[in-house]
Amino acid sequence: MSSQNIADKASGFLERVNDKLLNVVAADPATANDKERYRALTHVAREQLSRRWVKTQIEDRENQARRIYYLSMEFLIGRALNNALSALGLHEQAEAAFSEPGGPSLADALECEPDAALGNGGLGRLAACFLDSMATLELPSWGYGMRYEYGMFAQSIVNGMQVERPDAWLTEGAPWEFFRPGTVYTVHFGGTEEHYGEWAEWNAAESVEARAYDYVIPGHGTERVSTLRLWKAGAPAQIDLNAFNSGDYGRAAEFKNRFENISWVLYPNDSTAAGRELRLRQEYFFVSASLQDILQNHLEEYGNLNNLADKVAIHLNDTHPAISIAELMRLLCDEHGILWAHAWEQCQRIFSYTNHTLMPEALETWPVGLMQYLLPRHMRIIYRINQEFLSEVEQRFPGDIELIRRVSLIDDTSGDANNRRVRMANLSIVGSHRVNGVSKLHSDLMVQTIFADFARLYPDRFDNKTNGVTPRRWLAQANPGLAALLDQRLGGPGWRLHLDRLSALRSAADDAQFRSDFAAVKRANKLRLAEYIKRELDITLDPDALFDVQIKRIHEYKRQLLNVLHVISHYNAIIHGIADDAPPRCVIFAGKAASSYAMAKSIIHLIHDVANVVNNDARVRDRLKVVFVPNYGVSLAEIIIPAANLSEQISTAGTEASGTGNMKFALNGALTIGTEDGANIEIRDQVGADNIFIFGNSAAQVEALRREGYDPRAIYQNDPALNETLNKIDGGYFAPNDRKRYHDIFNSLVNYGDHYQLLADFASYMETQQRVGALYRSSDEWQRKAILNVAGMGIFSSDRTIREYATETWDLAAALKPE
Repeated sequence: MSSQNIADKASGFLERVNDKLLNVVAADPATANDKERYRALTHVAREQLSRRWVKTQIEDRENQARRIYYLSMEFLIGRALNNALSALGLHEQAEAAFSEPGGPSLADALECEPDAALGNGGLGRLAACFLDSMATLELPSWGYGMRYEYGMFAQSIVNGMQVERPDAWLTEGAPWEFFRPGTVYTVHFGGTEEHYGEWAEWNAAESVEARAYDYVIPGHGTERVSTLRLWKAGAPAQIDLNAFNSGDYGRAAEFKNRFENISWVLYPNDSTAAGRELRLRQEYFFVSASLQDILQNHLEEYGNLNNLADKVAIHLNDTHPAISIAELMRLLCDEHGILWAHAWEQCQRIFSYTNHTLMPEALETWPVGLMQYLLPRHMRIIYRINQEFLSEVEQRFPGDIELIRRVSLIDDTSGDANNRRVRMANLSIVGSHRVNGVSKLHSDLMVQTIFADFARLYPDRFDNKTNGVTPRRWLAQANPGLAALLDQRLGGPGWRLHLDRLSALRSAADDAQFRSDFAAVKRANKLRLAEYIKRELDITLDPDALFDVQIKRIHEYKRQLLNVLHVISHYNAIIHGIADDAPPRCVIFAGKAASSYAMAKSIIHLIHDVANVVNNDARVRDRLKVVFVPNYGVSLAEIIIPAANLSEQISTAGTEASGTGNMKFALNGALTIGTEDGANIEIRDQVGADNIFIFGNSAAQVEALRREGYDPRAIYQNDPALNETLNKIDGGYFAPNDRKRYHDIFNSLVNYGDHYQLLADFASYMETQQRVGALYRSSDEWQRKAILNVAGMGIFSSDRTIREYATETWDLAAALKPE
């Protein structure tokens, strides 16, 4: 496009923005502030998205399309404006419209948008990437989730400790959402049931309204869009008017809050009975509203439910929506009079399920008593599903009582009827026609370990769908400098829709000029991050230092603590004068700990205490800096990931299902240091073993250590560097005013079994980190390997993942946009 055409389009775009400022935002274009301009920009984009949404729905109805409905407790979509402008082809015009020196900038307007607090970590970000790809590949698709008013929480750090506060992202309204006042469903809880042959009537004790809010998810390179429908809980009446009129204002408000708190917070603290009950209410609330909506739309289109499985595919993103299986059976049988056998046959054809964990303790279960109290009809349905399933198992494997106990939907291994629990993963497997893991290693281990019995029963039901990320968000938008360099090298922006074209960069790794340009982009991104950290935390980082980054949910299995052990050991080497050849290093952490997870919170506290000592020790100077960036989210990740040199993916082998952060970092030219876990193995296969730093025990070696007897204390006693590091933690070196502060961390590693085997991998990790430092000193070779990482990432596009789901799981191959 010529400069004159851009100028003309920019002028027209600015006129539309000014029109929205005047007629929608009610602000004078000449004096409008950044927040007002942001809102005007959203309305310009919204207007076009609305037309695309209506057109898409009309086409799908006319085509009587089979649709995929993706159910997830999280959709971590981040900011929407920049993505919308890019998808609509308006970004260049918008930048030109706000390019006057000294005038308002597009970047300042974009910064006014809060992150949508609809998720917490990889599960939600994966769901958001998938919606982007579904729209881009033109699949008839809907996402269903919860409209959390306060997210999980906003994280602050006070005296080194995590403090949770509400993430009030809706305070100033949500210009991207479309409220659907006519779409309201009633969701019931508690009460009793009366049976009439195959059917039952549920006499609920209480009800809550589910109100729909839509977000339009634009496709790229197409005018089709996907829909994300979110549910807000509403009281049947806004207040108890009798209580209010009698002066009991507290009881009047409590009536409203008792119902509406269902959609307040993502993952309420489940360390209390009330928190666990609220969590189950949340899961059923969004599931019931979603399924009622799906059936209602199907009936409006076809008039009956006979062809439901032909036109509807429902995917369960982890077990949070697993109660869908019992709810669909209730709706089909009790509400629509379908016989059980026919309803069950449809149910199994409709559902598919993604598992996201190999840790048995992380598989969701619910007490039978709580299920009977809140969802009595569903508990009865689950009992019937279980009875028929176990009868099938008994016929195939007569007399194998232990197999029946292991695969039962009800866990009664405690022998105490009061402690029986519903196994939601088992329900998901039995009620689905397809179950997948999210990396090759994860899928292999899934059928060898936690679901080995089900794989024996249903060998054709299990497969793999390695995760992916959208290159539109995680390269083109997050890293515009690198995107422009790729456009120039690869002959245009086509790689955004065909990420496999990155493979052409392999020859560029040997081009000295390209390596120089690539390094300049990385340094500019590091400067941007350093400026952010200086502004927010008043910590100065050297942009030429190695930026060593670990950003993810704080959890023991993700082993931020192993990273801290290396930081302390490196600090010890510096002050002992034995690290003189090591390059300057900035170790950057970010992530939230669950509000009830004491050990994870203690790890955050330790990171801050270590940072306080290291960053203020005159002997260290600028050779080592430690930073914890609070309130990690999508927008923060978009600043940190493009700036990283080293990506820490150091979970215990066999515990991380896949990861998507590892993909985002490599896509942006960071080298990975990681274990043979999750998708790290597949990344190694694509980028080359010489261009990734793999260390530590494999999943098989981890299991062998557990079987044979693992003695972390012996490792502690026999490794002088580790001994000094752990003694400093235990002895209060980093907490002189509270010397017992980290005694529990020391004990967990040395005396209580070191469950995630940090000490077993410590020596290998230290040696590998030395190789990292040596390579970083050779800047040219580092850049060559970083370019080869980008070149190898084509397979990790979420577009590829969704194509595999569409063809192998959802029976939607015919709807796919041609490659």
